[in-house]
Amino acid sequence: MSYPVPDLATIEADILRDIANQDADADTTTDSDNGIRAAATASAVSGLYDHQQWIARQIFPDSADPDMLARHATLHGLSKKQAKAAEGTILLNGQPNEQAGSGLIVLAPDGTQYQTTAAAALGADGTGTVSAIAVVAGSAGNLDEGTALALSSPPQNFSSVASVVSMVGGTDVETDDELLARLLDLLRHPPAGGNAYDYRRWAMDVSGVTAAYVYPLRRGPGTVDVLITSGSGLPSASTINAVKTHIDTLRPAGIADVWVGGPVIRSIDFLVALQVSSGEPEDMQPTVQTTLANWMAAFRPADPMIRSQAEALISTLNGVVDRAIQTPTANVTPENSGETIEWLQLGNVQVVPL
Repeated sequence: MSYPVPDLATIEADILRDIANQDADADTTTDSDNGIRAAATASAVSGLYDHQQWIARQIFPDSADPDMLARHATLHGLSKKQAKAAEGTILLNGQPNEQAGSGLIVLAPDGTQYQTTAAAALGADGTGTVSAIAVVAGSAGNLDEGTALALSSPPQNFSSVASVVSMVGGTDVETDDELLARLLDLLRHPPAGGNAYDYRRWAMDVSGVTAAYVYPLRRGPGTVDVLITSGSGLPSASTINAVKTHIDTLRPAGIADVWVGGPVIRSIDFLVALQVSSGEPEDMQPTVQTTLANWMAAFRPADPMIRSQAEALISTLNGVVDRAIQTPTANVTPENSGETIEWLQLGNVQVVPL
């Protein structure tokens, strides 16, 4: 049973009651000397109660303030993961067989800057790919394939026009909630000499990793496969290498092979035919898209898309009389073999009349 903490008014009333009990003739009105002293004392006592409640909250990590949460985490060897810069490759254009040194500055449409990390060489067709990294760490540096870029100061015979081949793996500084989740996971699943929880925790310790999935014995005895993601997308090559190196320093010596990689994203397009109680079926497009997006956001790599579940979700939407998912025509089972583990994500959604 929790201790009932009296409020300010109750404390003041109790003090005045005790004074009256000691002296029946004492003046305990609000503007009396006793009333003023009771109000001041009650305020101080109430403050002490508040401080004690604050102290009690700091005892447990799930109710502690951020600075105290950090201290709890430190006792278990954890600290906030720092932001990770997006990395990848960009496509350059210019005259055939031209070359340029590293360090070129490339701008995204929103002004985000990237810097090439290797020398650039154009082929006979006047194009070439070069590795690059976001100048500022964070998830804002992640870009979709094909995003238009512009060289800030293109070298001679290079075009200012460029585009993204891949730019992934950028993550923000770990939040308090994310740090707490890692701490609670450690407390609930303490080190156990290399079980699946250990591998997941080792992967999650690395900056740039926001989710990790462990598949023991997937490729046979003595193997452990670890799949990682960064934010809601793919990890960069450097993050994958960092996780592999970190796990190799901690894993049991008897494990013959640990594979670390990222999933292969597979987009699923939906064509949904609707009959609605009022208005036009096409008006339901944003609602259907949001519903499917929220549903598939919970998918883990290798999780299948069960068509009947999507139908059930759409059927419960307000205003939907009948529905028919015309695409896909059946359940979608992601590939899960070798070093390929597909991660199903929502593609294009189109709503048409039934």
